Amino acid sequence: MTRFPVSMPTVHQKLRSRSGPQFMSNVAADSSEPEKKSMIQKIKGVVPPANERKKLIPLAMMFFCILFNYTILRDTKDVLMVTAPKSGAEVIPFIKTYVNLPVAIGFTAVYAKLCDRLEQKNVFYACTVPFLFFFAAFAMFVYPNAGVLHPHAWVDSVASVLPAGFAAPLSIVRNWSYAVFYVMAEMWGSVVASLLFWSFANEVTTVDEAKKYYPLFGMGANVALIFSGQYVKWVSSLRANLAPGVDAWGMSLKYLMGAVVACGGVMLGLFSHMQRNVMTDPACVNQEEQAKKKSKKKVKMSLRDSAKFLMDSSYLRNLATLVVSYGMCINIVEVSWKAKLKQAYPDPNAYSAFMGNFSSATGSVTLVMMLLGRTIFQKYGWRKAALVTPTMIGVTGISFFALQLFGPAFAPLVAKLGTTPLMLAVLAGAAQNILSKSSKYSLFDPCKEMAYIPLDQESKTKGKAAVEVVGNPLGKSGGSLIQQLLIFGVGSLAAATPYLAAILCILLFGWFRSVDSLATQFEAVMEGEEA
Repeated sequence: MTRFPVSMPTVHQKLRSRSGPQFMSNVAADSSEPEKKSMIQKIKGVVPPANERKKLIPLAMMFFCILFNYTILRDTKDVLMVTAPKSGAEVIPFIKTYVNLPVAIGFTAVYAKLCDRLEQKNVFYACTVPFLFFFAAFAMFVYPNAGVLHPHAWVDSVASVLPAGFAAPLSIVRNWSYAVFYVMAEMWGSVVASLLFWSFANEVTTVDEAKKYYPLFGMGANVALIFSGQYVKWVSSLRANLAPGVDAWGMSLKYLMGAVVACGGVMLGLFSHMQRNVMTDPACVNQEEQAKKKSKKKVKMSLRDSAKFLMDSSYLRNLATLVVSYGMCINIVEVSWKAKLKQAYPDPNAYSAFMGNFSSATGSVTLVMMLLGRTIFQKYGWRKAALVTPTMIGVTGISFFALQLFGPAFAPLVAKLGTTPLMLAVLAGAAQNILSKSSKYSLFDPCKEMAYIPLDQESKTKGKAAVEVVGNPLGKSGGSLIQQLLIFGVGSLAAATPYLAAILCILLFGWFRSVDSLATQFEAVMEGEEA
């Protein structure tokens, strides 16, 4: 665009001094030069410079490994608990409230201690390696001996003297090793993906780089959803060739956890590579700032002090509200969907195969959303991008509940489609989850992580730990607690549907307000840094 006014006088001079076809072709050639140059410049502008590629490529590969594992773990934990003996989807709210949340709070205290005593890179190793050891041990030793480890006879004797309402909590005790696996799989998402990875990414990435690459940066990672989904489906299909009497799900579990451990090893290798070759490169990371962070005396805070630190900052409170709101909203819809899913697929391998296809579809839709995400950031800014996820969850969630409430009205449509009301509910819930999760991965997560970058080191570590590690399970536990109260009050999840829809609307209203407040604060901080 800047060259156009410069080229015009030259063209006019030639027009006055020359004429004829040859001259006209020369003029056309001259006028096309700026277009050629601008096209080349556009292509070059899309490719990151060498110093940015050096850190973005391994970061994207790390994120691929983490999400590959998380997808497998997320699908496997549901299969284990939902299809376990005398269990079901109604157990999930109790696990998230009474097991997952206390573990998350305890981990936050441990993480704060680790941050005080170790370098940040060693904190990464100390938190990730135990996960990989646990998942390997579960597949090789714990699951094959579940019949011995699980106290079925004792729980049956206790259940005989307790009201029927205690069936879900007793199922957690009955299948305690599956419940531990469920919590560890949930914590992988909160600790490794949300906390450790993004803390490291924010440490090596500037705000300008984040705006350009965070939406696209997850594209490679979300290919992991497609690959892991198809891997889960492939493993589930292996049972067709097994000899009679072989535990098909036990064999599948070994294949799945083997992939998790292998991918975890690749992730640790990439992290080690970046510590040696990226963190020490002045072209990639500002060495002066790194030196200041290392020399700065760490302020030791107890768990109570960390909570106070979070509550005293309106910026972090808004971030926490976003995380908690997402967890509550998605949980309110997801549990109802999984109850339908178990009815449609009671066999563990069939359930797992469906979840594999679900994960692949989520990855494919997320890739499209990632491409749209960069455009949304560039054209509309942080505020509008942050509003997409609550809008998507609101529209799809309310549509899912409407289908549940007004099911009889859809009976003619169901008959024409040649399916059943149960399968239609399963597919509608799957579509809701796919669209909600794709908007989270492509827009919600990049928006949230960009908001951390301007913060000081203390807020980035301990503030982020409080928001991510406690906020994620707190949101899911909050949604679970609401469902428990409604189940006790009205008798079932199905009867609670209208109340859940109303609560979803209230939560979304609070989410929208927090986005607006945080956007104002974020924009003010960025303007101050630019000034």
